[in-house]
Amino acid sequence: MAAGVLPFRPPCAGRTDTAQRIVLVRHGETEWSRDGRHTGRSDVPLTEAGRAAAARLRAPLAGWRAVVIDDLSEWDYGEYDGLTVEEVQRHRPGWLLWRDGPVGGETLAAVASRADRVIARARSADGNALLFSHGHLLRVLAARWLEMAPAAGQRFFLATASPSVLGYEHEWTVIRRWNESTT
Repeated sequence: MAAGVLPFRPPCAGRTDTAQRIVLVRHGETEWSRDGRHTGRSDVPLTEAGRAAAARLRAPLAGWRAVVIDDLSEWDYGEYDGLTVEEVQRHRPGWLLWRDGPVGGETLAAVASRADRVIARARSADGNALLFSHGHLLRVLAARWLEMAPAAGQRFFLATASPSVLGYEHEWTVIRRWNESTT
């Protein structure tokens, strides 16, 4: 969808299965997520707190079938992988990820395209879907679910290891729950 005016119609007009839920879960805490470092394609282990939070998710997520989907990978931060916003801004004053993107990494439009493909796949599922992924990707996905511009994801803080639920209110896509606690 082009930037500008959004269509004034329910995004799921005519849909009969408005009971479907899309459950989002961000991975547990890592040292980099705790410290505000961009963690794109680096494999950073969970902290002790992250492992404990993951263990608390075991029961609520039991019974889901796992399918690996490449499109659920985190935003590729290129040269900014492992850096904090402050570290990037020392070299690029005023830099913002959601506006400027990373050097040598993925554009916001590319991340949004992946999110749109995941949404299409989830909507075509017979029943509910669970999407286990990374913070920025899931925030873009939530914005796209609501038919908002991808950059609107910057306004959705998403805690680690916290389930969130996307769904419908009548024929409109909505956020039903956000940052649910597993404690």
